[in-house]
Amino acid sequence: MTVPDAVDSRILLTRLRETLAEAGEGQERLNRIVRVIAESLATEVCSVYLRRDENVLELCASQGLKPESVHLTRLRFGQGLVGRIALTATPLSTRDAQRTPGFRYMPETGEEIYSSFLGVPIQRLGEVLGVLVVQSRDQREYSDDTVYALEVVAMVLAEMAELGAFIGPGPMEIAEQHKRPFFVQGLSGQEGVAEGHVLLHEPQVVVSQPITDDPLHERARLHAAIDRLRAEVDEMLGADYLRTKGEHHDVLQAYRMFARDKGWVRRLEASIDSGLTAEVAVEKEQTATRARMNRTHDPYMRERLHDLDDLSNRLLRLLSGADQTNGREIPEDAILVARNIGPGELLDYGRRLKGVVLEEGSVGSHAAVVARALAIPLVIHATRITREAKNGDHILVDGDLGIVHLRPEDSVAAAFREKIDMRAEAQQAYAALRDKPAMTRDGAHIKLMMNAGLMADLPSLPKCGAHGVGLFRTELQFLIRSTVPRRADLAALYSRIFDSAGDRPVVFRTLDIGSDKVLPYMKRDDEPNPALGWRAIRVGLDRPGILRMQVQALIRGAKGRPLTLMFPFVAEPDEFHRARDCVLSVLAREEALGHTVPISVEVGAMLETPSLGFAPDRFFEAVDFLSIGGNDLKQFFFAADRENERVRRRYDMLSSCFLSFIEYLVQRAEEHATPLSYCGEDAGRPMEAVALAALGLRSLSMRAASIGPVKAALRAVDLGEVREVIDSVRRSGATSIRPSLENLFRAQSIPV
Repeated sequence: MTVPDAVDSRILLTRLRETLAEAGEGQERLNRIVRVIAESLATEVCSVYLRRDENVLELCASQGLKPESVHLTRLRFGQGLVGRIALTATPLSTRDAQRTPGFRYMPETGEEIYSSFLGVPIQRLGEVLGVLVVQSRDQREYSDDTVYALEVVAMVLAEMAELGAFIGPGPMEIAEQHKRPFFVQGLSGQEGVAEGHVLLHEPQVVVSQPITDDPLHERARLHAAIDRLRAEVDEMLGADYLRTKGEHHDVLQAYRMFARDKGWVRRLEASIDSGLTAEVAVEKEQTATRARMNRTHDPYMRERLHDLDDLSNRLLRLLSGADQTNGREIPEDAILVARNIGPGELLDYGRRLKGVVLEEGSVGSHAAVVARALAIPLVIHATRITREAKNGDHILVDGDLGIVHLRPEDSVAAAFREKIDMRAEAQQAYAALRDKPAMTRDGAHIKLMMNAGLMADLPSLPKCGAHGVGLFRTELQFLIRSTVPRRADLAALYSRIFDSAGDRPVVFRTLDIGSDKVLPYMKRDDEPNPALGWRAIRVGLDRPGILRMQVQALIRGAKGRPLTLMFPFVAEPDEFHRARDCVLSVLAREEALGHTVPISVEVGAMLETPSLGFAPDRFFEAVDFLSIGGNDLKQFFFAADRENERVRRRYDMLSSCFLSFIEYLVQRAEEHATPLSYCGEDAGRPMEAVALAALGLRSLSMRAASIGPVKAALRAVDLGEVREVIDSVRRSGATSIRPSLENLFRAQSIPV
């Protein structure tokens, strides 16, 4: 049967506000709340389950169930009807709980005498904090109004839990938010370790007064904030660089459509009319949006829901007057915490950051590229970090292992500082090697180059002891802008790079976009596998105007100095020949126009696909030099997506078969006297660098911070001994040479 609702949500919230205003500890306050809800909805049972840890709920208060079951009854997410609600983040209503699939009998509660059941998640911004349940003896059918009223109450409980309203001595200490240590195992986006304090990229708004007694005033505040929001979106669309048509324009038009969506506004107004303040009304809608995002797998729908979520964030900050990123004071030991961040935003913070922790992101994302350029530790896929972290929290970031300790215990912090001290001591030792050659014990000289992508990287060149820049990533200047950079601006930038490098060589890689590097102003086509799609030199050849413009800028920026450039992701010799013809054509035209041209031009290619290793001899004779792009080559060699954590770590660069392929490339290059180098993360790891040198590579390019450790390892080894180890392992048929090399390093006290 259907029982009429005892009260509407507004009356219920008024009673709750009076209850919350009364003095008392957390347990006492929660006990009063369940009594008020049970009386107001005319139910015999009302219970509140709060999350004990990541996957466990604990019964923390109940009106109607046996008192001794409070703080005794626990359920895992997905276990029983309560656990099912927590897992799915959706309400559940049934007339006969015990016959409902998934019901779990908990004898200590005495709930077997109750038939009807209604439960709703207590959640905030998509995070389930607990479950609110009402039950009755009769087979009651709860109306939509009752479900809605209970959801509104659950939203208020979530806000109160965030404020710490249910904290108290004894068992209720579990309700305390943002006080206990929090550990998360993410993924390494950039190596390094850092200790500091949290700086939230988008500080969360905590609402101290979730209930209103003046809905008209809250409606007025909401509409004033929405007007400002719409004006901001219109201003974005009115910017000069967005007046041209394109995907970027279409995206913002969709964004504006959401901001003017009447259904969205009506839902916000309905929540205010139910008794919520404008901020909580927005959070309620945002919570529903994030729940839908978690349930949908359609990429287009997820993007649109993300737009709506972002609009809610903007609206919430307009309502609360929360400070934005710009103008905020950044502490000296700031570690940035964010769901995700663009390259331009990260560059705005620059080297003022000691580290970055992202809830999303990828190892090849723009943010990861910038973090490497800035040489700051980065951890990605740090689940729930934005929910757990608060501005100013003590935080430890281990980019080597992809680990984050938030509010760490003293013993953890002490052990972490020991690791930082050990690294600092090692860096001092490496600094002493800065001006010494990377020469092995048996006399082999290895040229160590550094990777760069920003002007800010160049001061590291003389300090780290690198011979020059083996890879300058030119795409960063395109990624951090909202429009195509002008040729004159690029030429000026390239000229400053030449000036900063001085006599040291710089190898410029032409624009490497596509795959995980998407320009904000370039139409993006959905590809089933972007890493194998329209990217890098393929874009340059299909859009020759872009390639010509960049080559012109490089020639003019050189101002008569030697120019060295290479093309990324060459898979077929014809691609290299066509791209080189473009360079020669531009060079001839620049000379014909009377412009100063470089004294010499070397044109090379990155070998990132196995196919290029089997190119005809004519290719090896035509190319001025080759650089093995280890990151991409490894993923294609092993058919293992380097963005996929489930497979990328299964394949080791020190695999016998991969090293045999590298040896084959070295032999082919030597046959044609083609200079060959290795560029990538593996080149910056001491053991891997030593193995590459033992196979005959005499030039390695890596991040600046890796030069010291690699140089120290090379100076300590005899490449003949290393080669014997490699050959012995391969003859034995073993899969990897890593264990044997580790033994050699340990025996000679060489840091790995």
